[in-house]
Amino acid sequence: MQLKHFFAAAAVIAFAQGAFAQTNVQTFYDFGNGRQYLTTTFEMFKGDEFGDTFFFIDHYYTTSEQRAAGAASAINGSYFEIERGINFWQDSKLKDLSGHIEYDGSSWGAGLLCIGAKYFLHSADYSKTFTAALMYDYHIGIGGADIPIKFSGVWGFNDLFGLKGLVFKGFCDIWGNNSLFADGSTAKFSILTEPQLWFNLGNLFANHLDIGTEIELSYNFAGNKGFMCNPCAGIRWTF
Repeated sequence: MQLKHFFAAAAVIAFAQGAFAQTNVQTFYDFGNGRQYLTTTFEMFKGDEFGDTFFFIDHYYTTSEQRAAGAASAINGSYFEIERGINFWQDSKLKDLSGHIEYDGSSWGAGLLCIGAKYFLHSADYSKTFTAALMYDYHIGIGGADIPIKFSGVWGFNDLFGLKGLVFKGFCDIWGNNSLFADGSTAKFSILTEPQLWFNLGNLFANHLDIGTEIELSYNFAGNKGFMCNPCAGIRWTF
């Protein structure tokens, strides 16, 4: 489970209503074949007069089999992204276009510096949003890519089907990375998308608590050749 990327809805609200900060913690259980582990994600988004800042940190926990085999730590690995949107022209006709810089890193030693631009699309009431970003990638600690480009699309739909508290959000990343697989074959690009469906329990007992699901769909990702589908179930607390 990777990145959860910018809060698409929160980012738009930040531009519409001014600077604010939002933080949440998510915990997912992965039902994918051979996975069956927990992931905890800590996310923060803050908009300001010069743009916005987003970061997240994923911790992947060891499975019971790994602990029985003598795993030295409860955390099997970590991944993080920190991103900065640059937009000090928010009162102009180009208010929806921002500069973008991000760094992606992990406990496995690989890093990625991305520089580009992003653009906001949204409905009149901001209940439906889409952000598209196009970036140049510089690989750190690993080999470069023949196609050093990354595209990210992020969406958010609030009160889906008119049901208050039901949110459909997610992202899709496509990037070049020169993958090498165990069978000796290679690939020039990877795809990862993680659609999420959340329902807020505020009408029942806890306004800050959501329950939901995420489906990780990937192609040539994380050393796995071809297509993979990993369903997850989780909870989220927003501070």
